Amino acid sequence: MSDLIDDPREGENAPEFSVSELSGAIKKLIEGTFSHVRIRAEVGRVSFPRSGHVYLDLKDDKSVISGVIWKGVAARLPMRPEEGMEVVATGRLTTFGGQSKYQIVIEDMKPAGVGALMAMLEKRRVALGAEGLFDDSRKKPLPFVPSVIGVVTSPSGAVIRDILHRLRDRFPSKVLIWPVAVQGEKCAPEVARGIEGFNALTPGGALPRPDLIIVARGGGSVEDLWGFNEEMVVRAAAASEIPLISAVGHETDTTLIDFAADKRAPTPTAAAELAVPVRLELLGWAEEQGSRLTRALTQGITQRGQRLRDLARAMPRVDSLLDNPRQRLDRVSEKLPDALRRSVDTRRLKLTEQAAFLRPANLRRAVEGKREALGRRADRLSIRPIQRDIAVKRDKLAALSQRFVRAATAQTKARKDRLESLERLRQTLGYEATLERGYAVVWDGDQVVTSKKAAKSAEALEIQFADGRFATTGSAAKPIRKTAKPAGDASDQGSLF
Repeated sequence: MSDLIDDPREGENAPEFSVSELSGAIKKLIEGTFSHVRIRAEVGRVSFPRSGHVYLDLKDDKSVISGVIWKGVAARLPMRPEEGMEVVATGRLTTFGGQSKYQIVIEDMKPAGVGALMAMLEKRRVALGAEGLFDDSRKKPLPFVPSVIGVVTSPSGAVIRDILHRLRDRFPSKVLIWPVAVQGEKCAPEVARGIEGFNALTPGGALPRPDLIIVARGGGSVEDLWGFNEEMVVRAAAASEIPLISAVGHETDTTLIDFAADKRAPTPTAAAELAVPVRLELLGWAEEQGSRLTRALTQGITQRGQRLRDLARAMPRVDSLLDNPRQRLDRVSEKLPDALRRSVDTRRLKLTEQAAFLRPANLRRAVEGKREALGRRADRLSIRPIQRDIAVKRDKLAALSQRFVRAATAQTKARKDRLESLERLRQTLGYEATLERGYAVVWDGDQVVTSKKAAKSAEALEIQFADGRFATTGSAAKPIRKTAKPAGDASDQGSLF
C-alpha cells in the first residue's frame, strides 16, 4: 500500500488517492488476508440466472455476506443450495469495486451435518407431495410377466449382477441396461435421462421398449444416496408412463424416488422378485390347472352321458309313435272319395244357377235396371244447378264492386277535403294573406330588406303589395320623415321614399 502514497502537497498532511486506486488497494488487502476461509452459515436469498452461476447470501442471526459460485464449481457441488439450508462454504473473500461491496467466491459447499440434510430432505418431500407427485392415484400396476425389463443402474456394480442372477433363477427375461453414475454430481441428471430415455423408446421399434423399469443402487450414506433425492429424478419417476420400481439402498434407506415410484423394493434383489414371478411355480400352477380342467371335462361328459341314457329310457319306441298317425291316415283315405263327390255336386249346382241368370230375358232386365240408374245419375249432373251457382256468384261480385266504388269515392273525397284544408292553412300562414291587411314587403333583388341600413345600401328597391309590386330605381332612397297631418287630409301624402 505504500507504493500508492504520494508525497503530500505543500501545505497538506494527507496523500490523495483515486477511487480505483483505493478500491484496488482494499481488494489486495482483503484477498491477501482472507485467501482461504471456511464459513458455517445459513443460506439466504438464492438466485440461479441463465448464465449458470449461482448468487446467494450467507447469514447468521446478526450479519449477511454475499456469495457467488461460478458455473464450473456449481456443476460439481454434491447438492443444490436452497434457502434455509445450513452449510459449510469454503472459498476466498474478494471485493467488487463496481458496487463497493465484498463477497465470498465459494469453491466448495457441503451441508453442515446430517441433520441439515434431513431437514432439507423433509422440506423437499413436503413440497413435492403438495404437488401430488406421491399420490396413490398416480401409481400404475406392475405387469404380471414383463417381456422386456429396463434397469437404470451402474453397469459395473454388484447390483446389476444380483438383479440378472435373480431374474435368471425366477423367470428369464430380456433386460436392457441404461448405465448411469449412482452417486456424485452426475448421478441425478443421468438417472433422470435414463428414465426419460426408456419412456421415449417406440413400442415395436428396433430397440424394444421396456414393460417395466427398475432404478437400483446399493446401500450407502445419506450423501451417497443424495442424487436419488434430487427434484429432477423425482419428477422423472412420477412422469414415467412405464411402471417403475425403486430399489435404492438397503431396507432402512429411504429416498424421495421411493415415494414417486409405482413400487418400492427394499433391495435390488427384492426388485427382481417383484418384477417377475417364479417360472417353475407358474409351470406347476398351469399343470395343476390343466389336470383340474381334464378332470372337470371327464366328469362333465360322464354325467351328461348318464343323463342322456336316463332320458332315452323314458322316451317311447319309434314304432309306437307311428301307430296313431298311420291309423288316422287310413280313416281319412276312406272318407276322401265321398268328400270329392260332394264337392263336385255343390259346384255343379252353383254353375246351373249362374247359367239360368245368363238367359236373354234376365239380361234385358239387368240392362234396363242399369239404364234407369244411369238416367238418375244424369239428372243429378244437369247444367241447371251450375247455372244457378254462377248467377249467385255474379250477384256477389256486383255487390262487392259497388262496395268498392263507394269506399273509393269516400276515400277520395276525404283526401280532397284534407288537401283544401291544408291549402287554406297555407294561405292563412303565408305572407300574401298578411298583405291583404295593408302590409307590404320590400325586396332588394331576391333578398327581403328588413332594416334601415340595408335599405340605404340598396341601389334598387321593389315593394310588394297585395295587388302587385312597385319598383324604384336610382340611388338609395331616403326614408320619409313622419310629419303631423290634419286628420282626413290624404292629398299631400307623398311618396314613401
